[in-house]
Amino acid sequence: DDCNCMVFLSTVPLSAYVARPLSARSSLAAVSAISPFLKRTQQTTEFVYIINNIFMSKSNLASAALKYGKLWGRGHETFPKSLRRILSVKGHGDAPTQFLQSLVTCDLFSPPKPPRAVHDTSLDNIINNNNNNNANGGQQGEIPPIRFNPNMRPACFLDPKGRILTDALLWKNEKNSPSAAAATDASSDPRDAVEYLIDVPGDSADLLLDHLKKYKLRRTKVSIQDISEHVTVHCVYGTLNADGAPPGYLAALDPRHPSLGMRVISGSSNGEQSSTFETRTESFSKMMTNYFPQSNGTYEVIRKLGGVAEGIEIQGRTALETNQEFLNAVSFQKGCYVGQELTARSQHIGTIRKRVMPIILIDTQIQIPQPWIVAHKIQDCGLSSILDSNSEFRDIVDVEGELPPLLPKLSAPAAGGVLALLSGNLSLPKDYTTDASSLEKGEERGDDTKRILQSQQQMEFLRKENQRLLKEIEQVAVPGAKIVNKHDGKTVGQIITHPAPGTSVVLAQMRLDEVGLLDSEKGGFKMTNKILIGDDGTKEFRYLPYI
Repeated sequence: DDCNCMVFLSTVPLSAYVARPLSARSSLAAVSAISPFLKRTQQTTEFVYIINNIFMSKSNLASAALKYGKLWGRGHETFPKSLRRILSVKGHGDAPTQFLQSLVTCDLFSPPKPPRAVHDTSLDNIINNNNNNNANGGQQGEIPPIRFNPNMRPACFLDPKGRILTDALLWKNEKNSPSAAAATDASSDPRDAVEYLIDVPGDSADLLLDHLKKYKLRRTKVSIQDISEHVTVHCVYGTLNADGAPPGYLAALDPRHPSLGMRVISGSSNGEQSSTFETRTESFSKMMTNYFPQSNGTYEVIRKLGGVAEGIEIQGRTALETNQEFLNAVSFQKGCYVGQELTARSQHIGTIRKRVMPIILIDTQIQIPQPWIVAHKIQDCGLSSILDSNSEFRDIVDVEGELPPLLPKLSAPAAGGVLALLSGNLSLPKDYTTDASSLEKGEERGDDTKRILQSQQQMEFLRKENQRLLKEIEQVAVPGAKIVNKHDGKTVGQIITHPAPGTSVVLAQMRLDEVGLLDSEKGGFKMTNKILIGDDGTKEFRYLPYI
């Protein structure tokens, strides 16, 4: 409240979500969107924290937060080469752009689109409260735009049949930028005016490297190399400001969605060739730790909760089946590129019958959360029925304004909150905290003490049951395992990822008619569904899909 720098709402960080119970009273926390970068001044070698310009009132802070929903808590992590690698395509003039334009699904000659905005109605009351405060003397102003780097964009590489080889993030590295030049191999030719750094998942980097070299002709004036030994990829969470990167660093908000964090590439500064992965990791960690604590493993959790599959997980599938058009990785206006025919045909004259989406696996005995009860009622009654004033649906959900979606719409933090409730991973408020000494004084507290003790016992029971469930899911929910409807024995989907660490969320390619996103006589999603996982699966689960 005492600082007027840009602030956005955030839920609890991964450390609170996985390592210790969540607090029911800390679901919203203020997170500064000041630049996380530090720099050395001329007077001292100590790092100095940079605070950006002050230009937002409290009302506009919340208004801007509504554009992309809640962010994950603050933190940072460094990706080893097994997770992310960097390939380089460089040459003179437009040669690198022309070469990649014929291989990627995005249009390199058009400015990238920002991520799709998400309206978070849970923050409306904050807007109203802040508007009231501004009426009493606060200052209104224009909401500053969230700046996405136009030199960074998502893309996919396809095989000639139109199937995905891998996804990637493309950085257009301009040599006139000191910070960009420092982030690349010092042996690079200074006459090379343009270079693209391809941030690619580690499990598909070799395949992409071979693919690029395959299409490099003798007359193609570009050089292609793997520079992962000289640069390192990092990610910072809980900020919407990627400005102020010091020399030796490239930084940009993830162009797919800000909740995926800010991507940073670090390299040898001042042309030094002695830096290693360890030294670059240590230097970056020193810059970040005081304000963005180390949170290894966060990215895997966020992207799976957010429904983003990548690398080998989407290999062999089409771009539209894996939602690449929603991530702005596909252009339907550009010219020809490898694999374009299947992608264009699917978009314009085909029907997408299956898509990758996150699903929560729960025990069939667990109470179904309200959002999926509402989704079941919507699909069972039909959207037209909810407008009937005599419909029983009116007693279940308020339908004024926009119609509810066919499936729950959850951000990554919101999905984490649902999982915390299902698993009992919540701590009681401090006022309700009790210990052995307070229980001995039960006569003074009476029924309150008994209720608190009962709540704690229920939470402990849920946590134990959740641990048992997670072990069962880990054994059967492996990539390639089929999801079979127990009722009719038909396959309704296929798991493509392992569960997000510490959760029961997996990414699966689901039949859209089974989840109610495609017209079907079956009636779509059923909240009482029962499924088996794998060919020999005997344990029954229930799946809760969301978008």
